[in-house]
Amino acid sequence: MQFLNNIFLSNDKRNFRKQLRNVLGVTPQKLDLYITALSHRSVREGSDENNERLEFLGDAIISTIVAHYLFMRYPYKDEGFLTEMRSKMVNRNQLNDIAVKIGLKKITLYNHFDHSLKISQIFGNTLEALAGAVYLDKGYDQTKKWVIERIIAPHLFMQDLETLDINQKNKLYGWANKNGKVLEFETLDESLENGRRLFTIGAMVDGVLVAEAKAFNKKDASQIAAQIAIEKLNLS
Repeated sequence: MQFLNNIFLSNDKRNFRKQLRNVLGVTPQKLDLYITALSHRSVREGSDENNERLEFLGDAIISTIVAHYLFMRYPYKDEGFLTEMRSKMVNRNQLNDIAVKIGLKKITLYNHFDHSLKISQIFGNTLEALAGAVYLDKGYDQTKKWVIERIIAPHLFMQDLETLDINQKNKLYGWANKNGKVLEFETLDESLENGRRLFTIGAMVDGVLVAEAKAFNKKDASQIAAQIAIEKLNLS
């Protein structure tokens, strides 16, 4: 919390702006937007102070940019292909991995004493919130450029994604049937986040929780949980 308070001092603001520029590749003008984007509700509870509203905005912006990118890249592909590719690119697990790779885990402001947050998907949420901040600070065109150059180009390889089997549940069910296991997906929790329902789905093997994941619909959450379970069971 002391670090969060120090950010508002002039010297620390300069250092923080430089740090953001190194991580994001853009020079922030409206610095307070980025401080909000990096602030998890575990350190700033007010809806006007933490990053949940910016996450809502950034989620929509990234999805729009990715949709346009795919529309232009694949002029002859149908809606089903484009929708599946977008799901592969912007699912929670994927965005969280990208966020960690670019260094957001080091600058996200959250309660470090809550160890569950360190292994959660809050960094992917922070990445979405930062997209919202960039949009409000720089406008759509620069945000589009930023998403393509800093997220898509270095981290999302289209040829690999084209051949990736997105239906991880089918793969896991196939393994379970072959090995005489009982596989079930259970809703572990359901809550409201920024007016949207957030579902926590668990992958259960013989009644034991193997993996869990969160998403704003049960289908995405169960697919991500299946993907995590596959990795944990060394089935990939």
